[in-house]
Amino acid sequence: MFSRVLEVAITVLSVVLCFFVLYEVNFPHLQPQSQLAVFVMFGLILCFLIYPAFKKLEHHLLAKVSNVLLALGVLITCGYVVVQTEPFFRSSLWSPPYIEGVEVTKGVSLGDRAGSETTTDFVIGLLGLLLILEGTRRSIGVIVPLLAMAFVGHSLYCHLSLEYETLPAVPMWLLPHEGQDLEGLVGTTFLQSLGVFGPAAGVMFRYVFLFVVFGSFLQMSGATQFIIDFAQKVFGKSPGGPAKVSVLGSGLMGSLSGSAVANAVTTGSFTIPMMRNSGFQPHIAGGITAAAASGGALVPPVMGAGAYMMLEIVTPEVTFLQVARAAIIPALLYYFSIFMIVHFFSRRIGTLEDIQDSNTGTLWSFEALVFFGALTVLIGLLFMNFTPFRAVTGALILIIILVPFRPKLNFSTQTKLQAIGAFLVCAILHYSMLGTDVENPSFRQHFESWLSAAISGMFGTIAIGLLNSTWRPAMLQTFKKSASNGISLVAASACVGIVIGIVQETGIANDFSSRIKDVVETNLFVALVGIMACSIILGMGVPSVVCYLLMATLMGSLLGELGVIPLAAHLFIFYFGMMSMVTPPVALAAYASASLAQANIMRTALSAFVFSLVGFTLPFMFVYRPSLLLMNRDKWNHWMDVESGALTEETRSAAELLREAESAWPNLGALLFAVTVAVVGIVALAACIAGFLNKPLSVWARCVLFVAAALLLAPDIGNSNLGIYANLTGGLVLIAMLVFSWLHTHSQASPAN
Repeated sequence: MFSRVLEVAITVLSVVLCFFVLYEVNFPHLQPQSQLAVFVMFGLILCFLIYPAFKKLEHHLLAKVSNVLLALGVLITCGYVVVQTEPFFRSSLWSPPYIEGVEVTKGVSLGDRAGSETTTDFVIGLLGLLLILEGTRRSIGVIVPLLAMAFVGHSLYCHLSLEYETLPAVPMWLLPHEGQDLEGLVGTTFLQSLGVFGPAAGVMFRYVFLFVVFGSFLQMSGATQFIIDFAQKVFGKSPGGPAKVSVLGSGLMGSLSGSAVANAVTTGSFTIPMMRNSGFQPHIAGGITAAAASGGALVPPVMGAGAYMMLEIVTPEVTFLQVARAAIIPALLYYFSIFMIVHFFSRRIGTLEDIQDSNTGTLWSFEALVFFGALTVLIGLLFMNFTPFRAVTGALILIIILVPFRPKLNFSTQTKLQAIGAFLVCAILHYSMLGTDVENPSFRQHFESWLSAAISGMFGTIAIGLLNSTWRPAMLQTFKKSASNGISLVAASACVGIVIGIVQETGIANDFSSRIKDVVETNLFVALVGIMACSIILGMGVPSVVCYLLMATLMGSLLGELGVIPLAAHLFIFYFGMMSMVTPPVALAAYASASLAQANIMRTALSAFVFSLVGFTLPFMFVYRPSLLLMNRDKWNHWMDVESGALTEETRSAAELLREAESAWPNLGALLFAVTVAVVGIVALAACIAGFLNKPLSVWARCVLFVAAALLLAPDIGNSNLGIYANLTGGLVLIAMLVFSWLHTHSQASPAN
């Protein structure tokens, strides 16, 4: 009985969480801090109800009761923040009186009494922090909570060492600062808007969770199966076809999901058995899947959560279209590299060609309509300068309208009519009551009103789906899957918010950047290598978005001070956060693939690392050659000179120059050269890794190809001419190897005279 009630509670809370995010993001009614408090509240309640404290005690009655009590604690602590923030509760009996124009010690909202919180505030806040740490431990492991506790301990000790001279002072290498007492830490991290309910949770709420819901509904519509069918149709007959299906399928799936692990599980369940049947060893099949899945978070238009973090962190501000535009070429190069390694490797081991002839028939199906329709709406709204959350909501509207007409669901005509009728009624009512509230509205204003009305219509269709007995099971399963996939993100964002709050309050990030800069001085390459190492090490135990967030907070400004375009600097950090998904010993995407392939985890992780090797060179290439990000370094340098006072620009303001620098396209010649040498270098590296060019290669030949690849992929370090000379030399080495291999192959094939 208890388990049944718990299951119902989880289902209801999942639906409420998804509904709340969809509604509040598009039609906000609460204060920003209250929005995030409710969001974190539902996420953590579900976390305690779903994730056990310890696996062995999962089914113990006492453990289940304690989980419910912890969930009630979350309800109290987060609910307290809402009550103490919303103006609606200002007349509550437990709030101190508020007299306009008269200074009072304790205001009625948490914001009014920042720095002078009550004892009740402190107790509630401390309990809330403990619950967040425990929820994060359950959902993603101990590393992030330990990291948050380390920052709390550091700040607290810095404060105590200044207050009590008997305590040893914090050494300089530990970046001492004034710190905060426990009350101040609780206020900063939980009660105010810098920490738990700060930027990290805000990005998860406004952007990431919506894409999680979007991905779940996309799978419900059958678009996932279309992706696999399309990839099979393209590569089913080529050498290593199943592996190439995995690469293309992961790229397409990742462009709309942004999650490496989810991508690996979704595509891997189809492609790993196909690869094993065609001759790939289990750990190789799992490694290819993990490497391809990890790149999904780098593919526009959706990308991973880190892309949306950039909208909040990158200074000067960038738009999502700028982030997506910058990511296009590196993403294509990443997938091209995996494709070429798979191609050469398949040629070397002699895999079977297409085994399962499941690609017959046309691809112009209902699922194809959903996939391309959703992608078109998403990209179209982004190009119309709608926010990402409005764009993904628009794409979700299309999916939900089309889902009842999916042939495999076999819905009755009555269900279809109810879905369309509910959509039209709610949309028309919304437009008739609200419409446009300006005289002579422009097309844009009309369109925004229609879109808002369509969102209301979507809610009507969802309501019908939940009420209709035929559609309800699939709808509930989709909402539960969305909430389940988002729980770890909610917990992680709340916990990492503790670190961000302390960093912003104490200024430790500036101290950290200045110390690192003192070490590297003006050597950008050393700084990049150091950030790469830190990102990979940190990413071994935390989600990639958390890795990016921490590294960007601590070291993002350092690269800007060394002359790197800010967006390029943040993409550099983002890439290495993603590469941690395939870097042993902790490679989460490889773990998921290994379980599907029934392969050894470490061998799978090492294979994934090898297949994604180009991903470790691409960030260096685009930092030194911003044309790969479709950026113009000359325009940026000009703005930097104007901003620093080295140059004067009389005709335009610095803001206009900045906008031009951020949006300027690169020189066509520089772009073509950068892409060409990258493509040729990737071919050389792929042949080296796979041990095949047009025939199996010896060890020395692979070493020569590795040197050629290193020279071709070498960026413009220090002297641009030096980089160009290295690239040309690498190209000549590769040509020589091709000629030698061709002559050797034909000499063996020629009959003896």
